[in-house]
Amino acid sequence: MRLHPRDRYVPTPRPTIDRWYRSGVDMYVVRDGAGVVVGRTTVHRDARIDAKLGPRQLFGLTEFVDDPAVVEALLDTAAAGGRRLFGPVALLPNETGGVITDGFGERGFVDSAWNPAYYAARYEEYGLRRRFEADTWICDVSAPVAFSFDDSRIAREELVIRHGSRRRFDGQLPILRELLNASFAGLGYYTEISADELAGQTDGLAYLLDESLLLWLEKAGRPVAFVVAVPDISEFLMRFSGRLGPVHRLRLLLTRRRYRRDAVLVIKGTVPAEQGNGYLTLLSRELHRNLRAGGYRSLRSTFVERGNHASAAQYRRMGGRPLHGYTFYETP
Repeated sequence: MRLHPRDRYVPTPRPTIDRWYRSGVDMYVVRDGAGVVVGRTTVHRDARIDAKLGPRQLFGLTEFVDDPAVVEALLDTAAAGGRRLFGPVALLPNETGGVITDGFGERGFVDSAWNPAYYAARYEEYGLRRRFEADTWICDVSAPVAFSFDDSRIAREELVIRHGSRRRFDGQLPILRELLNASFAGLGYYTEISADELAGQTDGLAYLLDESLLLWLEKAGRPVAFVVAVPDISEFLMRFSGRLGPVHRLRLLLTRRRYRRDAVLVIKGTVPAEQGNGYLTLLSRELHRNLRAGGYRSLRSTFVERGNHASAAQYRRMGGRPLHGYTFYETP
């Protein structure tokens, strides 16, 4: 199903959809009178979201033509269980999902949404309200930056920057998972990620990994902060409609240098006890140096809540600007 411009919308990788289907996620499509698919959605639940927000019916991978009847059919199906709706999430808000509310002329990118301008209006006409409003960001890597960090602290505080490794990537995942869950536990939309989920989300990432863009900081031997950025393969996914099976992975591997012009910052954070100490500033400085050394032109970031001023400030220091307005929707 393709409803949106090929040069804007980044399809969800097909292996990801296959994995959801095998795990029992309900998937629905709407067809018009001629049998043409004009909308789709998943309908699912997760006890971790229920613990955060109260009982919710989740919906995601939601695409539709500009027709209120199609939207009503999709969301009525999701709401049939009697729970309040929350979405679109695929399958959780800390994985991917959301709706963009401006910046429609800018293409989407991996782990982020792109949709036409009518989406927000249709959700709101149905009676849903916005939740967790945010922005994605884009930074010009060539722009001058100003990261202020006292390097004398590095020896005094026993700080060491570690890098990702393609060969040892599986062994590094537990470190990233521990940092990820600790850093984001306090956010309203975040649900703890399991080892199996992280392995599934990063399956196949190692062979594409730019080791210089996956960073974490140790303080006296203890991981305290991290940044995960990856080469942006959005154009590949657009070109091949989300196909990422063995043949397409080989094709991507053979042409991977073509996709090292732009990068996506997927996630970054600091464990609660060390927040406010400037450690992400140190890692951001290292990341920016590595992006320049690697010949990257731009860095895009997945959504940052508008109340997260510290995170937004990191992008401004990198010469960044908001790219897409972003939100999720829920039943009032």
